[in-house]
Amino acid sequence: MSLSLSIVVPFFNEEETIEKLHEKIVAAVAPTGCPFEVIYVNDGSTDLGPIKAQKLVGSSALASLINFRTNFGKAAALSAGFRRARGDIVITMDADLQDDPMEIPRFLEQIHSGIDVVSGWKQKRHDPLGKTLPSKLFNAVVGRVFGLRLHDYNCGFKAYRRSALAHLNLYGELHRFTPALLHSLGFQVSEIPVTHHPRTHGQSKYGWSRLIKGMIDLFTVLLSTRFRMRPAHLFAYIGLPITGAGFAALAYLTVLWLVGAGPIGSRPLLFFGIMAVLFGTQMIATGLIAEVVRASRPQEDEKYLVESEYGSSGELMSQPLQTNQHDATTTAQTPPQPAGRRSA
Repeated sequence: MSLSLSIVVPFFNEEETIEKLHEKIVAAVAPTGCPFEVIYVNDGSTDLGPIKAQKLVGSSALASLINFRTNFGKAAALSAGFRRARGDIVITMDADLQDDPMEIPRFLEQIHSGIDVVSGWKQKRHDPLGKTLPSKLFNAVVGRVFGLRLHDYNCGFKAYRRSALAHLNLYGELHRFTPALLHSLGFQVSEIPVTHHPRTHGQSKYGWSRLIKGMIDLFTVLLSTRFRMRPAHLFAYIGLPITGAGFAALAYLTVLWLVGAGPIGSRPLLFFGIMAVLFGTQMIATGLIAEVVRASRPQEDEKYLVESEYGSSGELMSQPLQTNQHDATTTAQTPPQPAGRRSA
């Protein structure tokens, strides 16, 4: 019998929280009567977290473990967990105990009501300003670009229908854009406030550096969603105004030269006009190259390696998961392509 719920928990150096988290998850989900599994994905931890997780898997029929050889990032860890998941509903959450498992039944209610993707909103956050300020800026920019106003894109506490996950290809920092990615495909996305606890163990892995990476990946998401069939348009939106400003500056200087209003060779506006024209035309040319690439070959998926994978009874599986979507040998069941929205 297929499971109704899969909970995917990526972790990196969280040795002090794994066991407590599992206890809280079981306590929260068991009373609902919903059959479930918990999939822990070790993203190359260097502490005792993988050992504790392996012992946990050996003692619990509800848990399984995937070990990466090294740190490949949260997106890769989530991808591996999604491919291993067997539930009709998949919930993701962080392993640092800041997400409260008691919120899981509320996510299930939203999915059962017909929503495809439910994103958590840490309405009252217990994080330092170095983490909250970049997050607010990121949420504001992404919400405006995609027209999906969520308070907290960065929250790792989310729920998905399996049919929605079948259309995700995560790498880099794209896990933070999953609501926008699925919204662009027509899936219904909602948001619910969730309890957020202060971090009591370990250190946060997020900050201003992640904001910079996220903003760079924003262009990737734009290319793969709104402009996936017309990448030249995105670069043209940037390049044409800059090119136009450059030509306008050069035209103005040309008029001054023709009417004898003085030399123009030493004017800063001349250098601005030349650089603007060069940069703008390069952006347009980049868009044309992107069109050629899109038409000639599919985008290759990022690879990740799994050192070992443990089943629900704790035994080492003979064929561990090795790569993501298209080039994989795995014992995990691959989700079928949906024929339409399914009710959970």
